[in-house]
Amino acid sequence: MILLQSHSRFLLQTLLNRVQSLDRAVELDYHWVEFDDIRYHVQVSMKNPHILLLSVSLPTPPPETIFFGGLPFGAIEAIKAAYGVIVQILDPPRDGFNLTLKLNLSKLPSDEDYKHSLLVKVASIREVVLGAPLRVILKHLASRTVAPDFDRLVALVHRPEESFFLVPKADKVTVVFPMRFKDSIDTMLATSFLQEFVEARRTAGLNNAPPCLWSPSPPMELKGAPENALSANAGFVTFVIFPRHVEAKKLDRTVWNLSTFHAYVNYHIKCSEGFMHTRMRRRVESLIQALDRAKPDSEKSKKTANVRSFKRLSLKDNSR
Repeated sequence: MILLQSHSRFLLQTLLNRVQSLDRAVELDYHWVEFDDIRYHVQVSMKNPHILLLSVSLPTPPPETIFFGGLPFGAIEAIKAAYGVIVQILDPPRDGFNLTLKLNLSKLPSDEDYKHSLLVKVASIREVVLGAPLRVILKHLASRTVAPDFDRLVALVHRPEESFFLVPKADKVTVVFPMRFKDSIDTMLATSFLQEFVEARRTAGLNNAPPCLWSPSPPMELKGAPENALSANAGFVTFVIFPRHVEAKKLDRTVWNLSTFHAYVNYHIKCSEGFMHTRMRRRVESLIQALDRAKPDSEKSKKTANVRSFKRLSLKDNSR
């Protein structure tokens, strides 16, 4: 299995290139979209080459999710804690975006390793923003308490107009993903993939991994959820997160893996489709080659059977 990176590779490369050429007045204006409909916009003007504006557009949230001012619960606090003085939040953000950050690249530390780690963290803005409420809940789980600002059933956005659900308790947090796919082939592959994914959890080397379940119908934990949120053509995946899964440095990894689980599954489904298409093309090519090797012998035998020879008669032969 391949795990997705927590940072945007294109955003990180853009930041690194800009930092390496701060002495040059270069104008930048980049737009791009990444998985789960996360849109980015990077701007640098020639008047202020040390200032970089980063705008982020999040997936359209369903009505059951918790958003304040266009951002998930706790996102502002998470941004301030992650970036400190190098980042300023612009209010209001640029038109069409949920968040606009003003980065002062001249305030980056001189230590190269520390500078690189800060830029990687900036390139991980998706994890910081969308994972903010999940991080709050899991932090309370690490201290074996329940976050007071959340209900019994918490909905968090992870795809356009789609959410996943958390049931926070003091000793565990149950996370349920309704798995939806538009393409019928993707749905069948996802169903098979998720069943195998759950079975893999039972191997001896994964005893410490979170318990994982798959069911074709909504689990009991989703009682009270909106009806439209319970329509999942590839079933429901349930993880049970215990305090040992969010201790110390494990928290960041757990937040990222949960917030991108659907993208993780979708990535492997597309890889499986590509692999099967490649195998089919190779099989067809081998059959065509076998037919081509057989064709000359058959054609030769046909020509031998149908060839007729003619002898040109001369005038002498004709007179006889």
